[in-house]
Amino acid sequence: MSWHVWLAFFGASWVISLSPGAGAIASMSSGLAYGLRRGYWNIFGLQLGLLLQIGIVAAGVGAILASSTVAFSLIKWFGVAYLVYLGIRQWRSTPTEVETDEATASSSGPMMMLRGFLVNASNPKAVVFMLAVLPQFLDPSAPLLPQYLIIAATMCAVDVIVMTGYTGLAARVLTLMRSPEQQRTTNRVFAGLFFGAAGFLSSIGRAAA
Repeated sequence: MSWHVWLAFFGASWVISLSPGAGAIASMSSGLAYGLRRGYWNIFGLQLGLLLQIGIVAAGVGAILASSTVAFSLIKWFGVAYLVYLGIRQWRSTPTEVETDEATASSSGPMMMLRGFLVNASNPKAVVFMLAVLPQFLDPSAPLLPQYLIIAATMCAVDVIVMTGYTGLAARVLTLMRSPEQQRTTNRVFAGLFFGAAGFLSSIGRAAA
């Protein structure tokens, strides 16, 4: 991959990561609930999901997903169900006393990582999108594995920075939310965002990918 091609892909990676989506919502939700330090578990899980998506495209499975209505629908509706589950969980979350040292975070790191992984892994639209975009930055006459490794490293590095920003911004709000009513309102706002993301994902058809 030439330097100029990499710079173009680097710019595209920022656009992709900054675009509001389920990953950004999950990062802000984690930042509000657990703070920035523990929010990195969620960010790490998101990157594992992103690597899975890139691996699927690199393996050529993305082409099957793009052409198979059944495969696309199965993954899509799993993603819809999971986002609805996250929304319900957020809505029903019990307000607690906020501690600025994040010592009261109750969710384990591995569970937060799994949650982040599932948010990205259950989005077939992202796989089809990558299938359409990534080949534009590949040189078919050169070995593909090194190029995909560069792509994966670039996308994950950019996404970590962006999701850290989303998480950190939400974590700053955490210190301002002292009353149960404020926390309850915020939980319901993010529950609505998860429901909205689920509704958007459910409206996506294979032909529109």
